[in-house]
Amino acid sequence: MKFYTSPRTPNPRRVAMFMAEKGLTDIELVSIDLVGGAHRSAEYLEKNPFGRVPALELDDGRILCETRAICTWLEGYAPEPNLMGDGFDERAFIEMTDRRVELHLFMGIANCVRHTHPGLAMLEQPQFADFGASQGEKMRETARWLDGVLAKQPFVAGQRFTIADITAFCALEFGRGLMKFRPGAEGMAHLQAWRDRIAERSSASVVY
Repeated sequence: MKFYTSPRTPNPRRVAMFMAEKGLTDIELVSIDLVGGAHRSAEYLEKNPFGRVPALELDDGRILCETRAICTWLEGYAPEPNLMGDGFDERAFIEMTDRRVELHLFMGIANCVRHTHPGLAMLEQPQFADFGASQGEKMRETARWLDGVLAKQPFVAGQRFTIADITAFCALEFGRGLMKFRPGAEGMAHLQAWRDRIAERSSASVVY
């Protein structure tokens, strides 16, 4: 299999961290140069017509795109450790939490960065600075909610590490780098403590 990725991008990092937690080390990494426009090449657009990363090329030649879909496939391919829920009940609650984090924290950070950071102007045309700034504020509302959740339980979706923790961690790390967002500096002590604890996992430092 081949995993099409790009350094310092949050969605490929989510999949790479998921694979690392599963102990999957035999998947070939193929780096796509976003700055150089490789994601818009005819060769890559044949694999993903939307020109985005990540993408997973299966052994039978099929291409699977979209982060959550890739992780769902990998969960079935390598069932242990379970990261998406054991049984319909736990799966549903983990998915609910993961989607909340993805839609309201992850996307808020991504939109803020893409529309306010000059280094991403080449990827986001046109940039809307006011929209980006508003997304940064909305993201903080979600972060405060998550801080409250983590005051009551050790992990984002409950009592154990799941895909929801991966999504939240990769979101915060993206914001940490390009937004300079530090939860602890803004009164979110529980979220900061959780982030620091997840950062100690070996999957948090995986090369992708």
